[in-house]
Formats: sequence, C-alpha cells, structure tokens
Amino acid sequence: MNYQVVTVFGGSGFVGRNTVRALAKAGYRIRVAVRFPLNANYLPPMGTVGQIQVVKCNATDADQVAAALAGSVAAINLTGLLSQRGAQSFQAVHVDAAGTIAKAAADAGVKALVHVSAIGADPDSKSKYASTKGEGEARVRAAFPAAAILRPSIVFGAEDRFFNKFAALARFLPALPLIGGGHTKFQPVFVGDVAAAIARCVRDASTRGRTYELGGPNVLTFRELMQIMLRETGRRRLLVPVPFFLASIKAFFLQIPAIFLPVEPILTTDQVTMLRSDNVVGGGALTFADLGIVPDALEGVLPSYLWRFRAKGQYQETAGAV
Repeated sequence: MNYQVVTVFGGSGFVGRNTVRALAKAGYRIRVAVRFPLNANYLPPMGTVGQIQVVKCNATDADQVAAALAGSVAAINLTGLLSQRGAQSFQAVHVDAAGTIAKAAADAGVKALVHVSAIGADPDSKSKYASTKGEGEARVRAAFPAAAILRPSIVFGAEDRFFNKFAALARFLPALPLIGGGHTKFQPVFVGDVAAAIARCVRDASTRGRTYELGGPNVLTFRELMQIMLRETGRRRLLVPVPFFLASIKAFFLQIPAIFLPVEPILTTDQVTMLRSDNVVGGGALTFADLGIVPDALEGVLPSYLWRFRAKGQYQETAGAV
C-alpha cells in the first residue's frame, strides 16, 4: 500500500463501487464521502483492513467537503442523478456540488481532480440532465483548471440500471417500447473500463486539464441494444416504435408516483429529450486509446450477469431468441 489518500465523492453508486475497487487494487487508501454511510458499508471489505474509510458528507456543504478532502492527494467526483427529486436536483448535484468539490480541492492543494460527467454534456442542451452536466464541467474548470474530465457513454456492468431494467421489464411485458423508433445511437462502455480510466487519471499527471470521451468498441442503436438484451435473456418480445411526442406524454405520467413515493421513475420527460440525440464519442475527442486502455465489448460482458433474467437461469440455452 502506498498510503496516499484519495477521496471519492459519490462512491457508493454503480461507478463508485468499481472505482473504489480499482483504487484499492492500486494500493491507495480511499476515503468514500457519501450522504448516507450505511449505504456504503459494503465497500470496506474490498480492500485490506483500514484501507477504505466511509465518511458522511453532503457534497454541497463546503465545510463537510473540505473535511473529507483533508490530507488527500486526489479527489474524484462521481456524484450524479438520473432523475430529480426534491432537494436532490440536477442543479444541486451536477452544478453546485461539482463547483463546491472543485473549489475545496483547489483550496486544499489536492494534486489531481477527476470529474466524471457524461457524453452530451452541454450548457445549451434542451435536456436538463445534459445542460447541468455541462454547467458542472464549467464550474470545475473555473475552480480547478487541471481537472481531468471523463465523459462516458451509457455504462454497463453487473449492477447497471439500463440492461438490468429492461431485462426485468421483459420478464412480464409482452412488448418493449422503442422511443423515437429506436434509432438513437449509443456506444456502451464497461464500468470496469471507466474505473480503470479514473485510476489512470489519478496517477498520470499528463491527463490533467484534459477531457476524455469514453465509449466502447461498438456503436449500436437502441433497437440493437434491446435485441442483444433479449437474445442474452432468451426471451421473445415485440419491439414497438413509439414517437417522441407520445413517449413524452407517457413519461409525464410515469413520473407522478416518484413525486409521492421514494422510487425512481421508469422514464422521465427529460430522458425522452436526451434520446433525441446520439450518445457516442465525438470526432477528434480524446478517448480510451489516449489513456492506453482497450475497452471491453458489450457481448463479452452481458452474458456474465444477464443470465439471471432467463427463465431457467444459467442453464437455459439462448440460441434462437429474438
């Protein structure tokens, strides 16, 4: 162990747990700063005794963020939302928290800051998610110009909320919707590769001040992603094109339960807006290749976890499913 401390904000989430694991393997001591420490109590066993510490921290509270950064050589911001609820808004998490963390990191003399954003981040985007991601990047650059910014496409892995969600829906729905006809393009990226990229940016000074767009080796449409998921789960389901305007109306009503209950909506109007634009690595962008990482293909990883959605589990043959 090298005994250098790295503080990870939002480390209890999907990308967070994989990042903590990668940093632990690299020998760092990790301080995981989260709002609810009990939700992160599964992380310490990923390292040796005392290597991983979980602390309570509201990323919008400057004093708590400063305390979480004390003695750290690097900071990683993984805080993010897929949908808004109450005080947990895109503005608060994507913009205010990002700015607070970056400023505190600069004030603390932290050597490296890695900020994880998303492909499509743009202050002028019609999507609130994408526009606040863009504003957050601007706040980070203003406070900590040497920050490395990573923009992944849709991230997949054993605990993802994309393939797992649609595979679960396919268990009982006779058809799955293809919003906008299913033509939106994605470049799915394996969470382990994103974690490796984060760890690389922590230790490699040449990445500082740069922005990288992270996508897997293949560009696939939403329809193709659903077809792959159905093949891996051994299910036959209709794929029904749904125009964007109808999807927006449906999403409006699907959001209502989340107003009153602590649940994440299946679909939001903002997500429908995001689906109007492709989510792929832009031409001329710095990529995995510039980090010396060869990303894993979707087909090589999905079978390792989607088997649990098959009617007969791991023992079921999937050939012929469409």
